[in-house]
Amino acid sequence: MSKILGIDLGTTNSAMAVVVGGEPKIVENKEGNRTTPSIVAVSKAGDRLVGLLAKRQSVTNPKNTLFSVKRLIGRKFDDAEVEQDKKWLPYQIRRATNGGIEVLMGEKWLRPEEISAMILQKLKTDAEEKLGEKIEEAIITVPAYFDDAQRKATQAAGEIAGLKVQRIINEPTAAALAYGLNKNKDEKVVVYDFGGGTFDVSVLEVAQDTLEVKATGGDTHLGGDDFDQRIIKWITEEFRKQEGIDLSKDTLALQRLKEAGERAKHELSTTVETDLNIPFVTSDASGPKHLAMRFSRAKLEELVRDMIERSIELTKKTVKDAGFSLGDIDEVILVGGQTRMPAIQEAVKKAFGKEPHKGVNPDEVVAIGAGIQGEILAAKAEGRKPEGEVRDMLLLDVTPLSLGLETLGGVMTRLIEKNTTVPTAKTQTFSTASDSQPSVDIVVLQGEREMAGDNKKLAT
Repeated sequence: MSKILGIDLGTTNSAMAVVVGGEPKIVENKEGNRTTPSIVAVSKAGDRLVGLLAKRQSVTNPKNTLFSVKRLIGRKFDDAEVEQDKKWLPYQIRRATNGGIEVLMGEKWLRPEEISAMILQKLKTDAEEKLGEKIEEAIITVPAYFDDAQRKATQAAGEIAGLKVQRIINEPTAAALAYGLNKNKDEKVVVYDFGGGTFDVSVLEVAQDTLEVKATGGDTHLGGDDFDQRIIKWITEEFRKQEGIDLSKDTLALQRLKEAGERAKHELSTTVETDLNIPFVTSDASGPKHLAMRFSRAKLEELVRDMIERSIELTKKTVKDAGFSLGDIDEVILVGGQTRMPAIQEAVKKAFGKEPHKGVNPDEVVAIGAGIQGEILAAKAEGRKPEGEVRDMLLLDVTPLSLGLETLGGVMTRLIEKNTTVPTAKTQTFSTASDSQPSVDIVVLQGEREMAGDNKKLAT
């Protein structure tokens, strides 16, 4: 049986891993890199580009370069989050006939899952080349707070890419699986996962053969992308003060600002000040204009402080939902590239009164965990023990959002509360609203709001 590929399909970057010779290993892509930009483009010559090649030409071809598609997958066009994203994404987005989303790539309108499938297809092909064998099955990770529609759309992306998706697992659970690989003691662990587009937090109990999620929380619309937008906004305002020119309507200039802002953000994780230099950013009647300014770590922290605080509040609430106090937690694992920011590390340290665990690579740990889960499932299917150090751990996950039905008066009646261990079942008897009623519509909902209309409809 061929290997089951573990894939971390990220907002900004994706990674893949398998167990080789009993050890989980990141599989490098064709370019020899351990992560692949989650970017797809159509070049001016009409060629489809995926990953690094797509990223390299994004500045000169912003309208045909699709990035951060994970923020759109499984969403409806009218969602408030999509309204926000439309303001800054340079490519075109329209309503699909089913109320979903389509994005324009070249001359074709495609669903977000079709774009994600192109990224997965590249990962599959590159893994086959690297490992020298066919890859037909995969484990794909998603944010713990993804709803049912987002999970189904991710599964569909895998199938479009020619992969049999054996399981969709939560990113923090995968990270905890990688962390717990060589642990022989029982621990209460918090996974604080701040990625490019989403923030997730999970509280888990890691024992020798069991990994039990106690509670999960987060915001599927809080991530490094949002930090980038704050930086871009600040740069455009500073430039307007200096030159009297508004760059916010110039798609080409905005893409250059995004690239420069992202680079500066990364640099400020290791230095306290950096230069922003963009020659020929625009021009007016007096000639070309150059952008040159200093950007400090203190300024960056000021711009994003409220978002860091929000992540800490969500973390505290999730620990409380798990029935623990902050002092009960043995380890805090940082996941996602954004956690390299010193202000985030400091905020986590302050909240828990201890240094976060630094023994895992925040960009790779989720893929490693998915690769381990792939080996556990492959071993089970073949009736053998997992290779090497990999233990057959039992994963007990939870439902991230409550499930319920719409009842009289448009109210959501919860049947299964959030953070209930899955699989689970619940039986409850309901009566009709009036005597001799010939039929009923059963509307299944997911969410935490009191009124049915404010929650996500799963089925009728």
